[in-house]
Amino acid sequence: MRESDSGMIRIVLAAVIGWYLLKAVRSRVPAVHTFVARLTPWSERLHAWVLSAPATFCYIAVFTCFTLVQKTAPPRLIDIMTTVDSTNLYQLRSNHTLSVLATSAFWMADHGDSLVLYVAGFATVVAWAERRYGTPRLAFIVVSGHVFGSLLTEALLGQAIDNGRAPSKLAYATDVGVSYMLVSGMAAAVLAVRGWMRLLAAAVLLGILLTPMFTNHTIWDFGHIIAAGCGLVAAALCRLAGPLRKPAPRTRTGAAVTTQSSRSDADRVPDSL
Repeated sequence: MRESDSGMIRIVLAAVIGWYLLKAVRSRVPAVHTFVARLTPWSERLHAWVLSAPATFCYIAVFTCFTLVQKTAPPRLIDIMTTVDSTNLYQLRSNHTLSVLATSAFWMADHGDSLVLYVAGFATVVAWAERRYGTPRLAFIVVSGHVFGSLLTEALLGQAIDNGRAPSKLAYATDVGVSYMLVSGMAAAVLAVRGWMRLLAAAVLLGILLTPMFTNHTIWDFGHIIAAGCGLVAAALCRLAGPLRKPAPRTRTGAAVTTQSSRSDADRVPDSL
């Protein structure tokens, strides 16, 4: 993990702890009461946003904890752990397929570099996608992107090794899945927007996916494209299974408005593929 990422985590934790300490003493200090009152509407919106995408934010918490382990544990130990939990060819061909597909979904590559960018992507784009698709469908999409993206990528790598186009040592390389989950969720978000916004979102996602292809030239950069494609197919199937959700309007306190109209089919978006 880069020092900037570690510092950002400390800042966020300090801000959360400081906020609740201010709320605890606000009744005793008039100036603190005024400050808290001004920020409360924003904190309520943030609270409502987190509650509206529970799976996304739970996943953020879990892979952030794994990344903190990567930061604090000896690097050699982390290399061994991530290799054992990797969806590389050796592990997939050693009857460990299910276990490594499950465990690799919580590790980040490169010892947790760019954690802040991953958290930002999940907390904004993927969380928005969960609000539109719902938790079960979003889980199906990102898991499909991770599982099928990993299997197809390693299958291509296996063919390259068998044909002598790639060194055999890549069969033991580390390939973990947080990034696959992210790009598949982002692909689902692209499919959920409409009109010119879909074209803009698709262009941004393609830029994110293609840039590493021209700079790093690795099979795993191509794997991100495969994972995004798998997520897009899964999202299309979810769209066929039913319309997208329209999140219920929320009151000033962040609670959902439970009117009859908000529970009716009129609140569902009849957007075709």
